[in-house]
Amino acid sequence: MSAPALSPRRTPSATPTAPQKRPFSLRRWFRDTGWRHLVALVLVVFAVFPLLYVLSASLNPGGSLVGSNSLFTTIDFSNYVDLFGNPSQPYGQWFVNTLVIGLTTAVLTVFMGAMAAYAFSRMRFTGRRMGLLSLMLVQMFPQFLAFVSIFLLLSSIGDVFPAIGLGTRLGMIMVYLGGALGVNTYLMYGYFSTVPVSIDEAAKIDGAGHARIFFTMILRLVAPILAVVGLLSFIATTGEYVIASVVLTDPSTQTLAVGLYQYVSQAFSNNWAIFSAGAVLAAVPVMVVFLLLQKYIVGGLTAGSVK
Repeated sequence: MSAPALSPRRTPSATPTAPQKRPFSLRRWFRDTGWRHLVALVLVVFAVFPLLYVLSASLNPGGSLVGSNSLFTTIDFSNYVDLFGNPSQPYGQWFVNTLVIGLTTAVLTVFMGAMAAYAFSRMRFTGRRMGLLSLMLVQMFPQFLAFVSIFLLLSSIGDVFPAIGLGTRLGMIMVYLGGALGVNTYLMYGYFSTVPVSIDEAAKIDGAGHARIFFTMILRLVAPILAVVGLLSFIATTGEYVIASVVLTDPSTQTLAVGLYQYVSQAFSNNWAIFSAGAVLAAVPVMVVFLLLQKYIVGGLTAGSVK
C-alpha cells in the first residue's frame, strides 16, 4: 500500500496592514489641488470686488467714485433717498417700466420660442431644415444694426396706432419680440428632441391633438429650458440700452438702462454716487429671478446638448 499523499502545509496568511500615510507636503498639495484653490480665489476676488466697490460708492454721500476708494468708510443712505426724490428723473417709474417690459418680453419670448421649437421637433414639413438654418443665420446680425429702420418704422406706425409708436412700452416690447426667435428656438429645439416621441404617439392614440399635447404634456417636461430662456431674455432686456434709447423717447416710459445714463452723461453734473445706488437696486430683480430659477439652469443648458 502506498502512503497517503501529504497535503501541503498551510501557513497562516499575513494580516493586511493599512497603507502608511505620507507626510504632508506643501509642494505636493499645491501641485495636486492647491493651484485650483488659488485660481478660484483670484476669480472670486476679481468678480466680487467691483460689486463691493459699487455698493460702497452708493453709500458714500460724496458724489464721486474717487472718494470710495476706501470701502465702506462712510455708510449713508441719502443717495437712495435722493434717487426717488427727483421728479425730473423718475427712478421709480423707470423701475416699473423695466419690470413690465422685461417680464412681458420674457414670457412672450418663451411662449413663441416653445411653439416654434415644438413644430421643428415634432412635425415634418417642407423647408424645416432651411427654416432652422435661417433662424441661426439671422441671429448673426445684431438687432441694433437696424435701429434706424426701427425708428422710422415705429414713427410711421405711431401716426396710425399711437399705442405702439415711439415712446411707448408696447412698441418697445414689439421690437424685442421681433428678435425673440433664433438662438432661443434652436436651444429649445435641442431640448425638445430629448423628449421621447412615444409620449406624443401614446397621447394621439387617446385622441389628443398637437395643441393638447403641447400645453398639457410637453411644456411640463421641458420646464428647465423654458426657465433658462426666460431668464436669459429677462437679463438681456433689462440691460439693453441701444435700442431702448432710440425707441423710448418719453422719459416716463424709459427703462433703468436708459434713465440711469442721465446721471453720468452730463459734462458738469456727474453724480456717480446716485448712479451707483440706482445700479444696486437695478440688480435686485435680476438677482431675484436668477435665484428663483437657478435649479433649472444647469439642466436646461446641458440636457439639450445630447442631440
